[in-house]
Amino acid sequence: MTGGVKKVVLAYSGGLDTSVILRWLQESYGCEVVTFTADIGQGEELEPAREKATQMGAREIYVEDLREEFVRDYVFPMFRANTIYEGVYLLGTAIARPLIAKRQIEIAEETGADAVAHGATGKGNDQVRFELGYYALNPQIRVIAPWREWDLNSRAALLAYAERHQIPIARDKRGEAPYSVDANLLHISCEGKALEDPWIEADEHVYSRSVAPEAAPDDPTYVEISFEEGDAVAIDGERLTPAVLLARLNALGGENGIGRVDLVENRFVGMKSRGIYETPGGTILLVAHRAIESITLDRGAAHFKDELMPRYAELIYNGFWFSPERQMIQAAIDRSQENVVGTVRLKLYKGSVAVVGRVSPAALYDEELVTFEADSVYDQRDAQGFIKLNALRLRSLKRARND
Repeated sequence: MTGGVKKVVLAYSGGLDTSVILRWLQESYGCEVVTFTADIGQGEELEPAREKATQMGAREIYVEDLREEFVRDYVFPMFRANTIYEGVYLLGTAIARPLIAKRQIEIAEETGADAVAHGATGKGNDQVRFELGYYALNPQIRVIAPWREWDLNSRAALLAYAERHQIPIARDKRGEAPYSVDANLLHISCEGKALEDPWIEADEHVYSRSVAPEAAPDDPTYVEISFEEGDAVAIDGERLTPAVLLARLNALGGENGIGRVDLVENRFVGMKSRGIYETPGGTILLVAHRAIESITLDRGAAHFKDELMPRYAELIYNGFWFSPERQMIQAAIDRSQENVVGTVRLKLYKGSVAVVGRVSPAALYDEELVTFEADSVYDQRDAQGFIKLNALRLRSLKRARND
């Protein structure tokens, strides 16, 4: 038995794992457990989690709708940087963890808890993301990670524990799940078990947020997304809150087979992992944001952003959202977005997102400069000196090497 903890805030979903963890904490630590269930758009009814926590003796229960905060303060800042991890992954799981960690620490302060707990396993990235968040916000907090402590190392062991302790488990949850699922408003991911062989194509039933591209409508869908200071604010002229806007893009993307990714990524803990991810709205948003930047960002600023982005993506993936270097990069990114305003028109068709129009009151694009017709603002003879100056070192190098 362990001890030294009076009260712990548990990130609680109401599923098998966290329900077993709740009872295990009560039994192993002899402590009071505060449950925290966050609605970040996973698409599940959360009241059953409250009822289950009550049945299991939790006296302080938090069930909170964080969808708007999630998109406004985490997803949108990340998309201002056009963030992609390893060229493919839009960081749907990673970006949700710092918000959950932050709220757990706040609840710990509100309730006088001296510890926090999570249900992440000892093999994955989430344990790192949660705990780096906890310690960044409260260096003295006690962290309990049951999967690194207990001997319940299989689903059968969890079910046996649940039956011994009369923990209610839905009948349809008793079978072995074919893969692990994590969902929020930005994406849904499926990993493990039936998906572990990277050579085997995932069955169609794995996908739940999008139709197959070949089954998408034969006619394209056109959509216009408007931006202010780098954030999407309206769809087809209708202003929407961040969470509602992303949900709308999810629906449009899903209907058109957009946002599916089958990838093998490098986990922070050192292993490679295969996952099937769906990010329909985020995929559309990324294309649209880059399109509005193409006419509003100076070349140097745009290219510098692209240099910063891989480092920024890695920080988020590895759990360093609250680090000073992530905040420094964010400040630079946000400064670049002050004039990223305007509207992008997109064509959605059978899994693809194509930019077909863009307009901005702050556009740097000048038709008079780029026209192939006669103009009065650009003297083509100036290009000769420009080219000769840029060729100077190349010519010098070639002469020296031929000597």
